[in-house]
Amino acid sequence: MSSAGVLSFAQQGWEQVLAKVKWSVVYLDAACAESLHWSCGSSRLLEAVKGPACNLREFEPQAIGGGAQQPRAVFVLSCLLKGRTVDTLQDIIRRSHFQYCVVVTAVSHAVHLTANHVPAAAAAELEGQQPVFEQLEEKLCEWMGNVNYTAEVLHVPLLLAPAAPHLAFTPAFATLFPLLPRDVHLLNSARPDKRRLINLSEVDATSLTPELLLHIRCLVSGLSSLCEHLGVREECFAVGALSRVIATDLANYAPAKNRRKTATGRASVVFVDRTLDLTGAVGHHGDNLIEKIISVLPQLPGHTSDVMVNMVELTAVQTMEENQNVIAPGCLAQSNDTSGKALWEALLNTKHKEAVMEVRRHLVEAASRENLPIRMSMGRVTPGQLMSYIQLFKNNLKALTNHCGLLQLGMATVQTLKHPQTAKWDNFLAFERLLLQSLGDSTMAVVLNQLLPMIKSPSQRTSDDYSSEELLILLIYIYSVTGEFVLDKDLREAEDRVKKALAHVFSEESELSPLLQKITGCDSAINLTFPKSQLAVNDIFTSLQEIAGARTLMRQFKSVYVPGNHTHQASYKPLLKQVVEEIFNPEKPDPTDIEHTSSGLTDLLKTGFSMFMKVSRPHPSDHPLLILFVVGGITVSEAKMVKDLVASLKTGTQVMVLSTRLLKPLNIPELLFATDRLHPDLGF
Repeated sequence: MSSAGVLSFAQQGWEQVLAKVKWSVVYLDAACAESLHWSCGSSRLLEAVKGPACNLREFEPQAIGGGAQQPRAVFVLSCLLKGRTVDTLQDIIRRSHFQYCVVVTAVSHAVHLTANHVPAAAAAELEGQQPVFEQLEEKLCEWMGNVNYTAEVLHVPLLLAPAAPHLAFTPAFATLFPLLPRDVHLLNSARPDKRRLINLSEVDATSLTPELLLHIRCLVSGLSSLCEHLGVREECFAVGALSRVIATDLANYAPAKNRRKTATGRASVVFVDRTLDLTGAVGHHGDNLIEKIISVLPQLPGHTSDVMVNMVELTAVQTMEENQNVIAPGCLAQSNDTSGKALWEALLNTKHKEAVMEVRRHLVEAASRENLPIRMSMGRVTPGQLMSYIQLFKNNLKALTNHCGLLQLGMATVQTLKHPQTAKWDNFLAFERLLLQSLGDSTMAVVLNQLLPMIKSPSQRTSDDYSSEELLILLIYIYSVTGEFVLDKDLREAEDRVKKALAHVFSEESELSPLLQKITGCDSAINLTFPKSQLAVNDIFTSLQEIAGARTLMRQFKSVYVPGNHTHQASYKPLLKQVVEEIFNPEKPDPTDIEHTSSGLTDLLKTGFSMFMKVSRPHPSDHPLLILFVVGGITVSEAKMVKDLVASLKTGTQVMVLSTRLLKPLNIPELLFATDRLHPDLGF
């Protein structure tokens, strides 16, 4: 087990793919492209293809087929080979001239058997055989037009996009988000003939929709492959309802039983539901430059976590708006650039002020190595100063090439520091701090009344005021940090006032953002009437109240709010921090909210005997490796906090932080108000 376990796992998977792509047209779906982007970069794939860049294509129904001079194709897919995915494969192959086709899927054959409704007992008898893949190989030859052509279907676990040695996310599961109480009602209505679920604590695999359960099984398949790569037998733990389902599925994943028998290492895998603490996800406490870059720069198309960095100023192209798309954007992932990667990892692990100084230091050292005429200046780092260093590289092709990754991160820093949203970050932080102090002395109704004057219609708003989306972020913060409350007359009236004001703002927007379109169900501002806005806002507040009650079923982790006293101000204590502190509590009490999920009769007996005999239950601190998986996303600051906390506790435990995605505040309303949480799109 090396500290670069997540990186070596991802790179090992891509090496298997790269071995297949020589002289081929390569089709990738968005999730695999994002994994490649962070693991080894598209340039590594191009080197392996040994052909022109146009040989890399997006996997979609309208994708260009292979010409007469392109007999080889490789398809790299994150999903099950079923339904629309197979239809798209057929469409592309039939209009091409391929004679050799390889299809790589990130989903194991065992999950394909589950997707095709093969019973577990029958699947166990097929160990070592791959009938689903073999049948598709026959189909591929049929679509190519000759049964003597070559077709191969194989599984490679391309699960992770590694952002750092200790941090990775799963692009194919970016929309996976924990359940809310309202989802219990939807699950009940879908199974009228079965026992009604009372609350989220009763949700298990049998009560989920087939699509969501299969989506979870795909994730479990990838995580099992990661444990195999690390050479560990895992003990699974969970904090939260959906995490418990995932942990139980991993603990009982049949194909993992043989590898667990031979594994020499041990690990604890702790899954945590994001909905138990949305405060940290939408808050602005994170004093981290990377977090701000991800939040304010535009998203890289097709990606969940990287951004577009405008590189026009390093070219001879005039910096006019119509030229913005002439030059390819820069990005944050620097998998093939040693100095860029070193700076990236330094920025992940330092506070904002130190990070900006680190950018300056790297630029100065790079300019010195290239003998560029640099003028040193000490003191406060400004965007203008950084830009003056970056401009030194402008007309020097060798220097540009040598330090391309570093310059992209430098430009990202400059554009973030100058961005108007960065100034607003401090406004958010000031409001959040004020709110924390107010909660100790005031009721929830008073807090909402303080928010009311900030809700302004588009015609009244200035650049310093909050947009509709930003108001939702503030409301999520308020309800998540407050926790469970009693809905009395004063609070009901305060909520009604905020609802009315928010509905007016929505209905007066001249243009609806994608988020407002999703929330209101209207694709145009013309169609969004005030009554429709009111219905949407009522739904929003139902979700907010459920978020406030998300920790109701917790016994230990009931609050993330620490009241102030004579010596300390009121503060926010992240749930992840509480979980990690409990895991490494030196007294090692039985954790009440970190639930161990059994993997068979032995574990059940051990748990049962422990009630009346001195048998130690499995504890998440028992093993030298801790894998913390946050279901629903994690911020860069939270990942750093976990890493630093484990190091400060001097446990000797290695920690890996995994999540479904890297978060910025705006992601949370998108995930929270999504309507397809129970029915993820699996491509069929």
